[in-house]
Amino acid sequence: MKITPDYSKEFQRIVDIYEKAGGKAENLLRGDVASVIISGNKVLGLNNVRGMAMESSVEGDAVLINLKVAEGAKILYPVHLCVGALEKEGEQRIVFEIDVGAGAVVNFLSHCSFPFAYDFLHFMKAVSRLGKGARVFYEDHHFHSESGGTNVKATYSVKLDTQAHFENRFYLTTTRVGKLEVEMESNNDGEDSVAHLETKIYERADDRVEVREKLFLNAPGASGILKTSIFATDNSYANVINEAYGNAPHVRGHVECTEVVKGDRVQVGTVPVLRVQYDTCELTHEASIGRVNTKQLQTLMAKGLSEDEATELIVKGLLR
Repeated sequence: MKITPDYSKEFQRIVDIYEKAGGKAENLLRGDVASVIISGNKVLGLNNVRGMAMESSVEGDAVLINLKVAEGAKILYPVHLCVGALEKEGEQRIVFEIDVGAGAVVNFLSHCSFPFAYDFLHFMKAVSRLGKGARVFYEDHHFHSESGGTNVKATYSVKLDTQAHFENRFYLTTTRVGKLEVEMESNNDGEDSVAHLETKIYERADDRVEVREKLFLNAPGASGILKTSIFATDNSYANVINEAYGNAPHVRGHVECTEVVKGDRVQVGTVPVLRVQYDTCELTHEASIGRVNTKQLQTLMAKGLSEDEATELIVKGLLR
């Protein structure tokens, strides 16, 4: 990866933040690992590998990343997406366009860090299209400032061809949230396509979270899972809507939402929406809201842990 000299100092600061967020800086510099580094509205560096082509451009105040994986390509190492901002105030807008050819296999590992945000908006839109038999795993880890001044609006959408397999996981579990809106949508347009959309969040103080996941099973044999896990504490707020639509025969979908609360001022809610058009559709849902499981808590406390320590251990298991 080549870094523009003008950006060398900024690159080093972003890399430092990336490592604190759990990323490995050496993976950003390896020639055999595809990666892109975005700071604010600037692309500091980009590296391609055989079998894929990634290009960047700037339109107005938005960074556009166009990524194509060739038909049948097997990308050996995860594509690293390093996204962050050093500013306390401002906006960052990023759009990813991802096309994965038939039979291709690729994994994405994204780290988004905003450690100094006081009044900062991060807008991200990822649009993916998977060809026949393609397989994609997309993992997105977020790290926000402790001021609660990070405002994130993240949207993910995917279209799946026949027998394509897509997994999308979002994590924000180690820092304050601030304000967060997550929308995930899978359109299973191909027969026997599979989708797994998952969100895991730990809320503190007056954090606010809105999650909406949608699963459209539009072809025979398509299947999918929507899964949300939230631990809400203090004065935090969370609202989760999971929607699954059986629009073709012999489809299967499952919706699962778990919201664990601690404190008397927490506001959380969940709404599952299931709709089918055929009697051979099978859609199920499971939802729970409440405090940490009492039996688990008592078992751990009997081993010498305090209630807070036991609660923390249980929650770590939930959000792992």
